[in-house]
Amino acid sequence: MSDDVRDFDEVLASYEPVLGLEVHVELSTASKMFCSCSTQFGAEPNTQTCPVCLGLPGSLPVMNATAIESAIRIGLALNCSIAQQCCFARKNYFYPDMTKNFQTSQYDEPICFDGLVSLDVEGEHFDIPIERAHMEEDAGKSQHQGSTGRIQGADYSLMDYNRAGVPLIEIVTKPIMGTGSLAPQVARGYVGYLRDMIRALGVSDVRMEQGSLRCDANVSLMPRGSTTLGTRTETKNINSLKSIEKALTYEICRQGAILFNGGKVIQETRHFHEDTSTTSSGRSKEEAEDYRYFPEPDLTVIAPSRGWVDQLRTTIPEAPHLRLAKLKTAWGFSDLELRDVVAADAVDLIEATVAAGCPPPSARKWWMGELLRRANADSMELYELPITAQDIADIQGLVDSNVINDKIARKVIEAVIAGEGTPTAIVEDKGWTVVTDTDELSRVVQSVIADNEEIATKIREGKVQAAGALIGQVMKAMGGQADAAMVRELIITTLTDP
Repeated sequence: MSDDVRDFDEVLASYEPVLGLEVHVELSTASKMFCSCSTQFGAEPNTQTCPVCLGLPGSLPVMNATAIESAIRIGLALNCSIAQQCCFARKNYFYPDMTKNFQTSQYDEPICFDGLVSLDVEGEHFDIPIERAHMEEDAGKSQHQGSTGRIQGADYSLMDYNRAGVPLIEIVTKPIMGTGSLAPQVARGYVGYLRDMIRALGVSDVRMEQGSLRCDANVSLMPRGSTTLGTRTETKNINSLKSIEKALTYEICRQGAILFNGGKVIQETRHFHEDTSTTSSGRSKEEAEDYRYFPEPDLTVIAPSRGWVDQLRTTIPEAPHLRLAKLKTAWGFSDLELRDVVAADAVDLIEATVAAGCPPPSARKWWMGELLRRANADSMELYELPITAQDIADIQGLVDSNVINDKIARKVIEAVIAGEGTPTAIVEDKGWTVVTDTDELSRVVQSVIADNEEIATKIREGKVQAAGALIGQVMKAMGGQADAAMVRELIITTLTDP
C-alpha cells in the first residue's frame, strides 16, 4: 500500500473521472434463488445448504417467484424497461466460494434495462444512467485466517456456503461522466439513493455492514478534451457509504500519479482498506468472454405479463428525494439540518420517532446529538444502537411532562442502551424524577447562596444573569434532578424580594 498519489485537484485539472458502479443487493426472501434453503443471516456455517445450492449432480433448480417480483419492482423504481422475456445464463469460473464452478446469472437478457436515477449533490444535479439490473445468485463467503483478514497473507481459508444461492440483484450503471471534482460524492450519493429506495420497497434490509448491499466501484481517468476512455480499475465489495467516497478519491489520486509519471494504469480488481483509506491490487480483471456464458439449460424463460408489470408499478413508493423534500417541509428543518440528518443516516429513525409522538426538533436533537455522539464513540451506525424510536419518543414525553429533564434524559438513554429496561421503568426504578418540592429546593438554594455570597450580592444589585452560576451548583447538589426553572425563580425571589 505504498502507491504514489497526486493531489486530487491537480489530477482533476488534467483528467475527467469516469465512473461505473455495480451495486449488489441481497433480497430479503425467505428462501434462496433456486432452492428452499433458508436465507437467515448469522446461522452456523454450512447449515443452510442443500444439493441444489451446492450444485451436486442430479439436483435441479427452481426459480423463486418472489425474487423475480422484487427484481421487477426494483427495475420500475429505477425507471427501467422490463423485458418481455429473458433467461438465466451460466457464468463459468472456478473459485472456492462457488462449488458448482459456475454462477447462475443473467448475461445478454437482463430482466431490467435502460434506467435512470436523478439526484442532487452539493447543489448540482446529476443524471445517473442505468445499463441493467439483473438477477443472479450470491456466492459463499471466504473467511481468510491470518493477520490481514484477506487472502494475501492468510495462513488458510475457511468456506461458509450459507450465502451461496441467496437471491441477488446487480444494478449496473453506464459510464458516468461529467461529475468532475464531485465524482466521489456523486458515487456516495447514488448508492445512498439506491439504499433508501430499496429499503422503501421492502425487498431488502440493505445493511451494508452485513453484506446485503455491496458496491463495486469502477473508475478511470480520461484526458480533458478527449473522448477516449482510460483504463479502469474495479474496487470490490465496498461496504459503507463513507468508504465508497474514500476509495474513489484514493483511486483518482493513485491513477493520476501513474499517468503523470508516464505509466499505464493496469486493469485489475482492487481491495479497499478501511484503516488506511487506500486500495491495493487484487487480481487482473476478466472480460465477459472469459466467463464463457451460455443459457442455463435447467431453467425456463421468464416472460412477465404486461398486466403483472403494470400492477407492480402501482406498488412503487415515492422517490427518496421527493420524500425528503416533503419531510423537510413537515419537520421545519433547514437545508443544513436536513443535509446533516441524511449524512448521519438518521432520516428513517427521526421519521419513526416523530410517528411515535415526538416533536421533530426534539427527535432531531436526540438522534443528531446524544445518540450520534454515542454511535461515533462506539464506531457504530445510528441504527445499530440498541435503542428504538419509541424509546426516544417516550423519553421526550417524560421531559415534556416535567417528569424528568434533559440531564436525566441522557442518563435514561444510557440505561436503555445498557439494556436496563424501558424509559418509564428505568425512571421509576431509579427514582430519577425531577424534584419539584419547594421546601426541599429552598433548603438547597439557601445553602448554595450562603456559600456564594459574592455572586449573591451581584444578583441583589440587579445582575440577575449571574444566577446561572448558582443554578448550576444547585443542580449539581441535587444530582441534576431539580427543576431548573423553579430553582432560578427561587434564587431570584430569595435575593431580590424586599
